[in-house]
Amino acid sequence: MNSYCFGIMKKIIVYFWIVAIFMSYGCSGRTANNKSDSETLTEKRGTSEIIFRDYQHDFGKVTEGENLSCIFTFENKGSSDLIINSVSTTCGCTIPKYDTKPIHPGGSGELEVVFDTSGKNGMQTKVITVKTNASIPIVLLKITAEIATDNK
Repeated sequence: MNSYCFGIMKKIIVYFWIVAIFMSYGCSGRTANNKSDSETLTEKRGTSEIIFRDYQHDFGKVTEGENLSCIFTFENKGSSDLIINSVSTTCGCTIPKYDTKPIHPGGSGELEVVFDTSGKNGMQTKVITVKTNASIPIVLLKITAEIATDNK
């Protein structure tokens, strides 16, 4: 092989690598509006949005030993199904009850909170943490009660 052919082969190889680099840059996973494929897919599917009617409940003055219950109602104002992933509380004396079925857009649901006042005294505040697939994934709810011991 003469040096002329060898020089042409080197140019072809360099050209091939330049084209390959530009093609890989153009296929970097971004769309024309500079959003990733997962961001675009999320927009196409929509997002859920959880809106509670009330974010806190005050039981007022109660007697120690009572089991108190309240229901927080919510609505899915988003454009995809709302899923409650978990609900946790700051104390074992507060038990959340909720349905794990998806809530369709425009649908509503309920989250019941049962608070056992046994062994409690004075002003009590408990926080309920709701984790969902919504656009704002964590919502905090609060219950309060002023507990008096029954001195008979």
